[in-house]
Amino acid sequence: MARSVFFYHLKTKNDKNSALSQEIATIYHDNHGNYGYRRVTFKLRETIKINHKKVQRIMQCLGLKGKCKTQQYRSYQGEVGHIADNLLQRDFTATQPNEKWATDITEFKCAEGKLYLSPIKDLFNNEIIAYDLARSPNFEQITRMMKQAVARLEGAKPILHSDQGWQYQMIGYQNILRENGIQQSMSRKGNCLDNSAMESFFGRLKTECYYGKRFETFEQLEKTIHEYIHYYNHERIQGKLKGLSPVNYRTQSLN
Repeated sequence: MARSVFFYHLKTKNDKNSALSQEIATIYHDNHGNYGYRRVTFKLRETIKINHKKVQRIMQCLGLKGKCKTQQYRSYQGEVGHIADNLLQRDFTATQPNEKWATDITEFKCAEGKLYLSPIKDLFNNEIIAYDLARSPNFEQITRMMKQAVARLEGAKPILHSDQGWQYQMIGYQNILRENGIQQSMSRKGNCLDNSAMESFFGRLKTECYYGKRFETFEQLEKTIHEYIHYYNHERIQGKLKGLSPVNYRTQSLN
């Protein structure tokens, strides 16, 4: 149903919670249908006191449901080996920015071919602090991403965790880490749970802006990914971050 039609029907309903229902619907549609009742509740609590069960009940009556993961993402991997120990050991918690980072590569498709996304996620606030898009999974993509990440270090020496993909085995990659005081950590071979922090981001990204859509050109797909990552960092609230977006959580933690 078109958004304008939805709000027309909402306004004409004799609902004692009509004002609240409209506010809930606005939050839901402003976030492209990505928010379930928990995140909608967080947003409402910025201005009013409300129980999550009431929000859930109203959303059910309105037929509003947050998007769920419906398909597996495809994570690109080349030949694998073992270079570094698993320093994280699935402990994805961090007490400050630039303490623990995670990275991986995932693949997208459009009518013109395949597109690869390589991001770095700060595990303190789940912010994507650096990323690069490329039309082939090459080492230049990794160096561009690392250049962005290194610019944010400010003297910190984080752990950077990845799988055992060929990119992370290269001497050039290891040299970048060593020169900047970054500790390398790798998942065990074939164990996706060791890097689930990145897998969860890829799954959410593809569910919310990629699955079910057809992209005709690289430019169209690239624009969508750029816009989503900005939205994810600056606007998309997370329950684990006390109902804040990654950037807002980091900003408040430093004040």
